[in-house]
Amino acid sequence: MKILVIEDERKVANFIKHGLEEERYTVETATDGIEGLEMAMNNQFDAILLDVMLPGKDGFTILKELRSNGFSTPILMLTARGTTEDRVQGLDLGADDYLPKPFSFEELTARLRSIMRRSSSDKSTKLKCNDLELDTISHTAYRFGVEIELTTKEYSLLEYLMRNKNRILSRSTITQHVWKHNFDPESNIIDVYIKRLRSKIDRDDTKPLIQSIRGVGYRMRENTNEEEVI
Repeated sequence: MKILVIEDERKVANFIKHGLEEERYTVETATDGIEGLEMAMNNQFDAILLDVMLPGKDGFTILKELRSNGFSTPILMLTARGTTEDRVQGLDLGADDYLPKPFSFEELTARLRSIMRRSSSDKSTKLKCNDLELDTISHTAYRFGVEIELTTKEYSLLEYLMRNKNRILSRSTITQHVWKHNFDPESNIIDVYIKRLRSKIDRDDTKPLIQSIRGVGYRMRENTNEEEVI
């Protein structure tokens, strides 16, 4: 899952970024309000961690602009100002939750998971595709009852495919969501990771769950009776 952290204190931003990446999230950061708002409006994120006191534009202004433009991305406000008035203002403007500083990383991740579950039509913490199951809390995958060892990037890619199962995803869409850089049409990084995933989640006697769509990208398919497009 892809998270945007808008926080001007670099130590705090780096602490959150490194912690979330260890939890297998993909994280991008912005250190001022103008940059943060631009990133939020021009990219797809699963959640935003938004500081209130920011240079350029404060968090309340960013929150108001995002909601007024129809962005429903879950937003967790972070602030050293933990007054009731601030919390009420943030919630009234459309924040999903409010976490005063200082905070423990465990509480941050718990609140983050909570707002993402509330915003999802599927409240379950487990994703399933046929007999493949992914636990989004423990970040572990199982197929045929056997745990599958995944690297951080393999997990992020598999989670994104499973959250969008039966949808055809272009290589550029996958790259933007799972990786942080713009898509390089000459790169084969996605194909390499898809091959790695297939080697881990598929058995010799099963049809691949990840379907190749010629000239487009990939699809995690629920119905494995379909013929694969190479």
